[in-house]
Amino acid sequence: MLIPRFKTASIPTASPAHSPMVRLDRRGFLWQFGGGLGGIALASLLGQDGWIAGAESTGLSSRTERRISDGLHHPARAKRVVQLFMSGAASQVDTFDYKPELIRRHGERFDPGGKIELFQSNPGKVMRSPWKFRPRGECGRFVSDLLPELGGCVDDLCFLHAMTSKSNVHGPATFLQATGFVNPGFPAAGAWISLALGSDNQDLPTFVVLPDQRGFAPNGPANWSSGFLPAAHQGVMIRPSAARPILDLHPPEEAGLDPATDRAGLDLLDTLNRAHQSQRPGDSRLDARIASYELAARLQLAAPEALDVTNESPATRRAYGLDDETTADFGRNCLIARRLLERGVRFVQVWNGADNGFPRRNWDSHEDLARDHAIMGRSLDQPAAALIRDLKARGLLDETIVVWCTEFGRMPCSQGTLGRDHNPHGFTVFVAGGGFKGGIAYGQTDEWSYRAVEHPTTIHDLHATILHLLGIDHTRLTVRHNGINRRLTDVHGEVLFSLLNSEPQKAVVDGSRDQG
Repeated sequence: MLIPRFKTASIPTASPAHSPMVRLDRRGFLWQFGGGLGGIALASLLGQDGWIAGAESTGLSSRTERRISDGLHHPARAKRVVQLFMSGAASQVDTFDYKPELIRRHGERFDPGGKIELFQSNPGKVMRSPWKFRPRGECGRFVSDLLPELGGCVDDLCFLHAMTSKSNVHGPATFLQATGFVNPGFPAAGAWISLALGSDNQDLPTFVVLPDQRGFAPNGPANWSSGFLPAAHQGVMIRPSAARPILDLHPPEEAGLDPATDRAGLDLLDTLNRAHQSQRPGDSRLDARIASYELAARLQLAAPEALDVTNESPATRRAYGLDDETTADFGRNCLIARRLLERGVRFVQVWNGADNGFPRRNWDSHEDLARDHAIMGRSLDQPAAALIRDLKARGLLDETIVVWCTEFGRMPCSQGTLGRDHNPHGFTVFVAGGGFKGGIAYGQTDEWSYRAVEHPTTIHDLHATILHLLGIDHTRLTVRHNGINRRLTDVHGEVLFSLLNSEPQKAVVDGSRDQG
């Protein structure tokens, strides 16, 4: 049945003699005549199918119903993304970037040539890794003994060894990895993907964030902000280990509200919000607030089931390390990430490391790298490997992009005697699944693992490639803001086609740096 696109109408809310006229937009009209929860359901369904012209303001449109194979701009290879963010700067020298020269020259003066820029120290001596590197898997890629479980997954991993950053300061560099910009106020990658593709499950958020249970990374929730995009696209934070994993999802027990009273209050609030909204077109914050109440009603039923890991098999729980204090928190987050992904959440961000002072509980190992990286490595290794293996065993890895990243790397020389300082000039990120080749490496740093010398790569290149696999042309996903057509990749970024499985040559765009 076709629904006419009503013009904005003035409709009295009560007796014309005593009540002011309230101007209603299309959604408000349907709400008034749909009534109560039926109006919510009707408006939501009409928005999803594109019948309500105002639906685009909350990111709901007919594109949310597209089959994934259609993509937005070209056929998609992947449906979803999970980002594992190592906050504090995980050392490429001690994880994935094997440099025999550091072992040979250990203790010598560090002299790579030219000026050496450090964050808070002078260059110390060349410092080999405390962990041995070994060839792993059939591909023979070297991974250190710090991460043996991830080492067992190398045949599914694609290493980007020449990643670079514009900043050696945690806050701006974290923003760069999360949003593509070093300054605050820009939308997170998950928000852009939410805008472009919408939800694959209307009962769960499109973009979910699982922070480290010990605290936030630098910038806090600004890392998953929607920026200047409609507010409905910001990340929804879930704390699986907390007594209330999703804040304000249910009324507090001390309020003493019965379900009928709670429902009546929400209905009244919705009516007032929509009347307010009809007089303020274009304010996405109110759109998002209304959408959040609608989503919350569905989440009250869907979230408990999605977050309940007690029905997972004992073997699965052991695989993620839920029975070990060291791995339990990150393991639970990784397991819930898998449960959210398989239920249609489009983008899940999982944080490892919190900026909460001393003793350090992140990857920022200035004082004692062997001590601090050992703690973080044990918390990360088993759960992250379990997630990759679990996705593969369930047939989900082929359509799920896994991104392991950090804001920058660390120096090959010592800071003091035991630590390493910041290094934005060359570090390692890995990706897996979703169309990426496994068991390969792209780019190289110099013999020190100090500076990218072959195929220097930026986060814009990685974002462009991820969007490409999701069926999105990164140059066409734009939003006009303050007179500028903004996009996730700014004015940069080239799709790294040589990293992709069986990429058809016709998909290669003119001007791409890497058309292997």
